[in-house]
Amino acid sequence: MSKHNFTIHHASLIVADTQKSLLFYRDVLGMEQVERPPLPFPGAWLKIGAQQIHLLELVNPDPTTGRPEHGGRDRHVAMHIDSVDTLRSDLEGAGVVYTLSISGRRALFCRDLDGNALEFIERP
Repeated sequence: MSKHNFTIHHASLIVADTQKSLLFYRDVLGMEQVERPPLPFPGAWLKIGAQQIHLLELVNPDPTTGRPEHGGRDRHVAMHIDSVDTLRSDLEGAGVVYTLSISGRRALFCRDLDGNALEFIERP
C-alpha cells in the first residue's frame, strides 16, 4: 500500500506549433481549452475530466520517424472515452491514422502531429 494518495493532475506533451496542435486536440478530439498561466513560452492547457493535458511548444527533441507503428509500444498517455466508435469516425473524418488495441479491448491508439502517442479506452 502506498503511503501517499496519488492522482495524476496533468500530462505534458511537447509540440512544435501550439495552434496547429489545438486543431487536433481541441477541434478533432474535442478537448476543452482552459486558461493557462503567463509563462515565457507558448503552449496551451486542455481539460480532460478532472485532469489536464499541457501542450508545451518547443523544438521537439524526440524523433517523429522510426517510432513503433502501434502507439501502445511507445510512451503514451491513456485516457477514458465514452465511445471508441465515435472517436474512430472523428479521426477518420480528419484523416488521422490510428490502430486498434492488439489486446482486443475497446481501445485505440493514434499520434498527434508531433508523434506523441495517445491511447483512448472505452469506459465499460
